[in-house]
Amino acid sequence: MRRLSTHCISRFALIGIGSTLIYATFAFFLSRGQGALLPATLASVAAYAVAALFSYTGHKYFTFMSNGNHAMELPRFVLLTASGLVVAIVLPGLLTQVLGIPASIPILLTCIAVPVVNYVVLGRWVFRGV
Repeated sequence: MRRLSTHCISRFALIGIGSTLIYATFAFFLSRGQGALLPATLASVAAYAVAALFSYTGHKYFTFMSNGNHAMELPRFVLLTASGLVVAIVLPGLLTQVLGIPASIPILLTCIAVPVVNYVVLGRWVFRGV
């Protein structure tokens, strides 16, 4: 079982920041202005996919240094990433529309919960073969 190390958490954070910047940059440039290449929603999905590829590669080779098989790890990563996206959509919607909580609270909860869950699940299930 892998220990939580400061180095691993730091590498996880670097990859997360990198993928967030990739997402924001791609989404912005694909959807900006009158000459937008894609509508905002499609630009966001395309940018999310590009960022996810960076995230997978970075976490596999840099954060967790896994030598596991892509055929096992990639589907698990996709499932985890899709789950995080669902949480990012459902939690704010549910808490704001049903419970009337200001949007900033569920967004903050999402920003905390998804990375924490991702770190644990990536290390113990997705890239556990090291």
